[in-house]
Amino acid sequence: MQPDVPGPGSAVWQMLLDGTQAGVALLDPDLRYLYVNPALARMNGVEVDAHVGRRIVEVVPGVDVDEAMMRAVLADGRPRELDSSGQTRAGSAHARRHWRGSCHRVLDGGRVLGLGLVLMEVSADRETRRELERARERLLVLDAAAMRIGSTLEMEQTCEELADLLVEVLADMATVEVLSSGTRDGRRPPPDGTVRLRRSAMSARPALREVAPSFGAPGTYVDYQPGSAIPRCLETGRPIVMNLLPDEELSRSAPNAERAAAYRAAGIHSGLIVPLAARGRQIGTVTMIRAGSSPGFDDEDVAVARALAERAAISLDNARRYTREHGIAVELQRALLAAPSTPNPRVDVATRYLPAGANDLVGGDWFDTLALPGGLTLLAMGDVMGHGVGAAVEMSHYRSMLRVGAGEGDAPDRVLSRIDRLLAAGGAERPATCLLGIADPLRGAAWFASAGHLPPAVIAPDGSVTLLDVPPGPPLGADLGGEYDTVYAPWPPGHTLLLYTDGLVERRGEDIDVSLGRLAGLRLPHAGDSPPQPGGGSLDALLARVVHRLAPAVAEDDVALLAARAVPGHGPRTERS
Repeated sequence: MQPDVPGPGSAVWQMLLDGTQAGVALLDPDLRYLYVNPALARMNGVEVDAHVGRRIVEVVPGVDVDEAMMRAVLADGRPRELDSSGQTRAGSAHARRHWRGSCHRVLDGGRVLGLGLVLMEVSADRETRRELERARERLLVLDAAAMRIGSTLEMEQTCEELADLLVEVLADMATVEVLSSGTRDGRRPPPDGTVRLRRSAMSARPALREVAPSFGAPGTYVDYQPGSAIPRCLETGRPIVMNLLPDEELSRSAPNAERAAAYRAAGIHSGLIVPLAARGRQIGTVTMIRAGSSPGFDDEDVAVARALAERAAISLDNARRYTREHGIAVELQRALLAAPSTPNPRVDVATRYLPAGANDLVGGDWFDTLALPGGLTLLAMGDVMGHGVGAAVEMSHYRSMLRVGAGEGDAPDRVLSRIDRLLAAGGAERPATCLLGIADPLRGAAWFASAGHLPPAVIAPDGSVTLLDVPPGPPLGADLGGEYDTVYAPWPPGHTLLLYTDGLVERRGEDIDVSLGRLAGLRLPHAGDSPPQPGGGSLDALLARVVHRLAPAVAEDDVALLAARAVPGHGPRTERS
């Protein structure tokens, strides 16, 4: 037999309702409280008896109530889920409280008695979920930063990438400024106490793009008054948040009072400044602003901005170090390549050097010419392994050894063997390929030997190109102890000898025979221009045509070329009968 079940009005039901942690209420058809349990009274911060006869909005006006949904339940009897949020009269640690529950129609013998509400507070769960969502969003932003910031070793581009990303995820306008290097910028130092930064990048949403240039275009220098926001940020190394600043505070935080008026006219109301620092050194600052209806910056915005700035600062410091090293290497290489030896007056020579793309350091490509006894001219083209200052220094080493080892006009294979032995005895940090040629305009002949270098080419006056078959020996300094062979090649008047490095023809993923076939397939108009202009003008034009036809728009490696042609009137001698 089933035991008797107590009815809703019994003491047992009262005990159950009073003991549950869920908020329970009974509303009449006019949506006025008939009953609330102690749990709901505590949620609302209002005594139990003070609920009876009053509507929800009268008891807790700070809570959103969907009365239309409740009346629909009264009308059709179909239960519905209830979601509500806001603040009651009870104290809470949550900025906004959330409740979830159900709404049921209550009948008494077929008569609609009212509505039953059952509620549970889910504020903590909502905040936890929101924190997880924020963490996920932050990870997505940082992932985007890893992919988009620092894609090159160019400081300006890295700053632009950072500013663009900040406008996408955090700000209405963003600027990136780096500390000025003082007198090295070619400008007078700023007044005492003033901090000078160079605006490297700026990005803005469409609504602010028209006014953004008035704040200082990229490339301009900005002097910040003592005590203004950016000097304070750099001094403390901490972010500065400026939300809804009054005019006085805005003037104090701006670079100068005039700029503050421009900020206000553009509707700018909030700012966030984050330092850029890497490896213990200050690099500059990132400034984000919000205008119009955008909210002020909160703690989450600050956290995301700091994370992005920390990541970008490493890329910027790498770019700055690269720029410094790249400048040293470029100046060294220019100095070395700008001073080749003078060829024999009977030989016209032109050279061309193209550095690799902006993302790569300069390489070890080099060329040289040297006048030898008997009207001969030594032609040299080399490529030291690697890039950077080390490759440029090693290039100088090889050029010096070549001038010592060239002797008195020995055959190219002997010169290469002599240099390789010297390198084996003294040690070489980087191997190098090298192509040596001896040009004899009086005999109309040339001799070549190769240490692992690509073969030379001969360009006929009609523009056709022929590759010479020069067997490559081992690279210099590779400690392989190999041998080199000298190959003879006719050099008729008007024909041009062309030496080059692999950057001219090689392409990633392509067989070298295909690359060389592209050079051999060239037809160059006006290849035999005569007479040559002073300084090798016609050969310069020929090299320009070769570069235009073969060199990629963005070279993956350095390109060096050397062209030689006998000066008219100094060609092969005519034998007497």
